[in-house]
Amino acid sequence: MDLKFLDRCRAGQVLAQQLSHRVKSEPGIVLALPRGGVPVGYEIASVLNWPLDVWLVRKLGVPDQPELAMGAIALPHSQILNKGLIEKLQVSEAQVHEVVQLELQELHRRNQRYRQEKPLPVLEGKPIIVVDDGLATGATMQAAISALRPYHPHSITIAVPVAAPSSLKQLEPQVTDIVCPLMPKFMGSISQWYAHFEPVADEEVIALLKQAQLSQEDEKDA
Repeated sequence: MDLKFLDRCRAGQVLAQQLSHRVKSEPGIVLALPRGGVPVGYEIASVLNWPLDVWLVRKLGVPDQPELAMGAIALPHSQILNKGLIEKLQVSEAQVHEVVQLELQELHRRNQRYRQEKPLPVLEGKPIIVVDDGLATGATMQAAISALRPYHPHSITIAVPVAAPSSLKQLEPQVTDIVCPLMPKFMGSISQWYAHFEPVADEEVIALLKQAQLSQEDEKDA
């Protein structure tokens, strides 16, 4: 395994190859965490011939240190807070509330932009693969899994190209399986494990979701 992935598409292809040998059950759904997880999830959905959708989650950044996660939220109704970190950094309840409200606005904007507020796909009894482009603290994925569990899927598999081993260990009891080809001892930032890690625009997310939908429709018509 190379020490770096070329880009998110290549990372998705690596994951898809590994998943194709491990997914034995009936077709399920790939849920990608936008924006960075969508190009990765698209490659997985294409190889498995599963539908692709987005699972809307946002990290809650510490005020003045937005890259440091003090928690995460997910639609429709999930919130995870790192209370120890919040107390250590003396983040007030008012500051937490302000960050939560801002991120909720962004989640609803994305729901409108990416999904046009369409109903969620049927998740009950389905195998689900939850995809992101990397996992550092695990807060975002934790919120995603917490929001997904009430829908009673058949199974939940986390698929990420690179992750901190300690974060995966925390998530392991909550899911059916984890697929992660690169688990560096010293994680650092997710971007350092990619040769190319450009920001993913809304337009790319929308285009990939549309292409995945068209592929599914073509398969049904075939």
